[in-house]
Amino acid sequence: MQYVKLGSTGLDVSRICLGCMTYGLPDRGTHEWTLDEEASRPLIRHALDAGINFFDTANVYSDGTSEEIVGKALRDFARRDDIVLATKLNGRMRPGPNGAGLSRKAVMTEIDHSLTRLGTDYVDLYQIHRFDPHTPVEETMEALHDLVKAGKVRYIGASSMYAWQFSKMQYTAERHGWTKFASMQNHYNLLYREEEREMLPLCADQGVGVLPWSPLARGRLTRDWGTVTDRSATDNFGSGLYADSDRVVVEAVTRVATDRAVPRAQIALAWLLHQPTVTAPIIGAAKSQHIEDAVAAVELTLTEKELEELQQPYSPHPIIGH
Repeated sequence: MQYVKLGSTGLDVSRICLGCMTYGLPDRGTHEWTLDEEASRPLIRHALDAGINFFDTANVYSDGTSEEIVGKALRDFARRDDIVLATKLNGRMRPGPNGAGLSRKAVMTEIDHSLTRLGTDYVDLYQIHRFDPHTPVEETMEALHDLVKAGKVRYIGASSMYAWQFSKMQYTAERHGWTKFASMQNHYNLLYREEEREMLPLCADQGVGVLPWSPLARGRLTRDWGTVTDRSATDNFGSGLYADSDRVVVEAVTRVATDRAVPRAQIALAWLLHQPTVTAPIIGAAKSQHIEDAVAAVELTLTEKELEELQQPYSPHPIIGH
């Protein structure tokens, strides 16, 4: 495993981050395809054994049970000081006023709930899951800064939004002397490259680490086009992310993978890892092979010809995933 700094910070993270939306009770929340604790623990341990030290979850994943399962497994299998633990807030956790968003009340409430579920007294990276248009930017950034100063959070990060929104939040923090975002977790893969227009250049200029979510396009880059899985059959959010025109990109991945005699997942992840702004793709793993492919991709060097073949078929998309 290789390790790199998270953006312009001094924090060392593995080049693969294990996304933990896969782990949580199937009867809680909206993800029917998740793995329960018994099925999740061996995969988390396998990731640790493979050298992955970076784990990402969120309060909304399976109604908080992802945090519970991941936190317990990491306590059992690793030393807290050796891992980088990330979680997120913004999504709705309960009905009624103040049950979602990025108000000061929500930020202060949700960090305490997440820490309890994770069984730790701090998180390394606390991320806003999306932009909150209903809360003043100053309110959110000061609240996040206060969490850092209180020792509950080491670094803060953001997730999918427009570049102008991210720039406004960063400027607000800098203007007041508050903690700035160290990372951007955005939608970026071979089927969706709109982030290359504004967000990625902004991150490169500002020294912000990039943590792409859905690096394999919900698995579409790893299988024949049109193949239905247990997850894709119930993934209402993911069903609107890609179009039939993306088939040609999947076919290019298949050609390169066939020529290299490696799984398609390795090619798709290797392409992402070749992008200079990318720190660590966030992979989901429901099988040990998913982790092994991701780790192998770190060592896979693509030629300029292969990179061009993978990139050439891309066609522009509407902005999605925010």
